[in-house]
Amino acid sequence: MSHNTLDVDASPEDVWALFSDGWSYATWVVGAARIRQVDEGWPAPGTLIHHSVGMWPLLINDVTKVLSSDEHRELVLEVNAWPGGRGTVTLRCEPLGPGRTRIVMEEKATHGPASYIPGPVEDAMLHWRNAETLRRLSYLVRSRAGTR
Repeated sequence: MSHNTLDVDASPEDVWALFSDGWSYATWVVGAARIRQVDEGWPAPGTLIHHSVGMWPLLINDVTKVLSSDEHRELVLEVNAWPGGRGTVTLRCEPLGPGRTRIVMEEKATHGPASYIPGPVEDAMLHWRNAETLRRLSYLVRSRAGTR
């Protein structure tokens, strides 16, 4: 399992506001290229973001599904990692005090060939990408919250 954290100068509500904006997903998730559709009610359990991954002209249409959602606290997503399989990404908001939040991101392959990769190897493969995802998320959250 890959485990990344980043402390950000924004409240859990500010972070959650970005999580709740499904149209922003491709701006902070490394690998997501464009959003095609966001289900009404995102991020309620069972809703989907229809997006594409890759680089033009080699784009693959994909979806990300909400498995569970605890407002301002935790968002659990089912992600596809074609051709490697599927995985679970958990995003948690841990309050650190007024206007500060620790964002925790955990990713684990759950189905397909990637699920057979040993934990330390999986972490090494995902750690940099997920650190960059959190950096992008932090920039956007701080920009929206006015705490650059």
